[in-house]
Amino acid sequence: MRRLEIFWAYVFLTPTLLGLAFFSLGPIVAGLAISFTKWDIMTPAKWVGLVNYRSLLTDDLFWKSFYNTIYFTIGTVPVGIVISLLLALLIDRKLKGIAIFRTVFFLPVVVSTVAAGILWGWLFNSQCGLINYYLGDIGLLTPNWLADTAWAMPAVIIMTLWKTVGYNMVIFLAGLQDVPEELYEAASIDGANWWVKLRHITLPCISPTTLFVIIMSLINSFQVFDQTYIMTKGGPAHSTMTLVYYVYENGFKWFKMGYASAVSYAFLLIILVLTLLQLKYQNRWVHYR
Repeated sequence: MRRLEIFWAYVFLTPTLLGLAFFSLGPIVAGLAISFTKWDIMTPAKWVGLVNYRSLLTDDLFWKSFYNTIYFTIGTVPVGIVISLLLALLIDRKLKGIAIFRTVFFLPVVVSTVAAGILWGWLFNSQCGLINYYLGDIGLLTPNWLADTAWAMPAVIIMTLWKTVGYNMVIFLAGLQDVPEELYEAASIDGANWWVKLRHITLPCISPTTLFVIIMSLINSFQVFDQTYIMTKGGPAHSTMTLVYYVYENGFKWFKMGYASAVSYAFLLIILVLTLLQLKYQNRWVHYR
């Protein structure tokens, strides 16, 4: 019976395993091989060894893209997590009509990133955008958002926060609803206030959820592409050029497929190191029940 169960398990897993092999593992291996070549798609690939990887070290635009990606990550991950947690705490109530508020906060998540990028591009328009219109009405600075190197990335960050906080809010809400109610009751009996409960009960209990949100947010922030492509095209003056957009430019605009693959694997290494560091040090602050 045991052998029969194993046999049928592999039978049912075969379609998934084949899909992973051909559509995931295959491209990963092919991309790694291409990264050691010079290939413009039109002519046969030429083996160049580690030349592409050595070029990364002296490529100013690569480091500019790396810096912009870090800037975007710092601007979206910590702020996004705090906002998502605060929203989850606000809607974690048994009130009439609370489902409407949850839906409203989550709606931006289901909006197409392309549509959201176009919408926010209009909102950030320096001539007729609503944001500058209202900022001017109250006497504040009205920057040329998408054409100013100092404001273009903050504009992309604001749009991304609007688009993504609802998703993490739902994840945090699920974690909050899993916290045992008796812990709050015991804390109330001991005279604990809201802040003490949040610090010593809520945050430790949802720390596994927080770890998941941090890891996924970091990975997603490093993969930013749609926003910059729609809103800024990597400009102005490469101020919103991110690593994925740089891969796109090399591969599909300049047809440097070998170099684009090398950038992709450097990018993969960065994400892998960050994820492993988080997993390594999670025991210092993540509490599993």
